[in-house]
Amino acid sequence: MKWMARLMVLGALVWGGFWLAGYYGAKSGFATWFEDRRADGWVAEYDELSVSGFPNRIDTTFTQITLADPETGVAWEAPFFQLFALTYKPHHLIAVWPNEQTLAVPTEKLSLKSEDMRASLVLHPGTDLALERINVDIDTMALSSSLDWQMTATGLDLALHRQPTEGDQPSATYRLAFRATDLAPPAAFSLPSGVDLPRTFEVFQADLHASFTRPWDISAIEDDRPQPTKLDLKRADIVWGDLVFNAAGAVSIDNLGYPTGELTFRLVNWQDMIAVARESGRVAPAVLDTLEQALTFVAGLSGNKKQLDIPLTFKGGTTRFGPIPIGPAPRIVIR
Repeated sequence: MKWMARLMVLGALVWGGFWLAGYYGAKSGFATWFEDRRADGWVAEYDELSVSGFPNRIDTTFTQITLADPETGVAWEAPFFQLFALTYKPHHLIAVWPNEQTLAVPTEKLSLKSEDMRASLVLHPGTDLALERINVDIDTMALSSSLDWQMTATGLDLALHRQPTEGDQPSATYRLAFRATDLAPPAAFSLPSGVDLPRTFEVFQADLHASFTRPWDISAIEDDRPQPTKLDLKRADIVWGDLVFNAAGAVSIDNLGYPTGELTFRLVNWQDMIAVARESGRVAPAVLDTLEQALTFVAGLSGNKKQLDIPLTFKGGTTRFGPIPIGPAPRIVIR
């Protein structure tokens, strides 16, 4: 039986060496990445970087982490951030965020509180760490802004899955699915008289296929973001009491970010939607006046005053309702 004991000892030594390789790889790799970001002009700091989990896991924990990109003006701070991986599956990660974190953008500062926020992340093996899929779950969320608004939800689910490769080139098309449970608009939001709505949306979800200039990988953080080239909205649904919004359609996007294609919107009780938007004070009255006049005209043509089906065509940098130009097309660019 000595040979079996020796074999077990040898196996333990090999496995221990395998874990140590992962340990040093994680610790030195993350430290180098932060140093490189600082060399690029970022704020990239943490108080401590620890790796644990022997013998079956590589668990990495950052404390008091701060990342800020000077080019986009986006900054993120958290008291800790964790990445967990099995020793034999280093490209399948579990990410865990703290109960409180902050995100700053050029226009405002956001505070995110949650009871639990984690993601399952699968990367393609290789130095570019291309994203294969990610599933994010947030339980009991409150998002507060320095501009004095807050949104809450009992749950948020976000899934981004890379689609199968077509031809020799790696796929840069992803399916994005989003669903919010009990999503409530800003707490200070007041409703106009005569409009009775529940506190939360009954349905808030979307299913989208998006193609980009290149796959999403580590360069999307280090350098610049891949830009969308095609959006295929399978379905978007928002139900808030008697107010119903549906959308579907597809557009291609040029190098400047302007779409070409068509989206169809269905609005049920659109007059109340306009009234709610007016009461919120977040949309310019002149814009709402023009929109209300246009929708009233369309409703008169259709003969249905409560429900509208509106096909919008985007072409040449212009948005058209039928043959009529109604304004510039939105520019779709990821900063």
